Amino acid sequence: RVSAKAQNKAASFAAGAAASVLLAATPAFAASVKLGSDSGGLVFDPSTVTIKKGEKVTWTNNAGFPHNVVFDEDAVPDGVDVDSLSSYDLLNAPGESHSATFDVAGTYEYYCEPHQGAGMAGKVVVN
Repeated sequence: RVSAKAQNKAASFAAGAAASVLLAATPAFAASVKLGSDSGGLVFDPSTVTIKKGEKVTWTNNAGFPHNVVFDEDAVPDGVDVDSLSSYDLLNAPGESHSATFDVAGTYEYYCEPHQGAGMAGKVVVN
């Protein structure tokens, strides 16, 4: 016969293990970037974020839209598929967002297609 204390300990261990698996399967949220500044500027705010491998960045429409997030294939680490990181579709409404997880260390440069001429560009640095 197993004591109640042993059963509770086993249940706590099982719950903790399940939570660990769930957390390990979900990319860690690391940074949030506004698409357009609060004053309406055509910028990514902040323009540069630094994260760790396996972490996620979320870009959220703020002002001056439509926007998108397009990674430059010549300005990412070798072997990275920019299509898996980019959002070519335009985000047209406030609060619409795009997220990407970064698994390879290096520097990733991106831009907003509609506002590239205005200098709307950003950078993700992955350590």
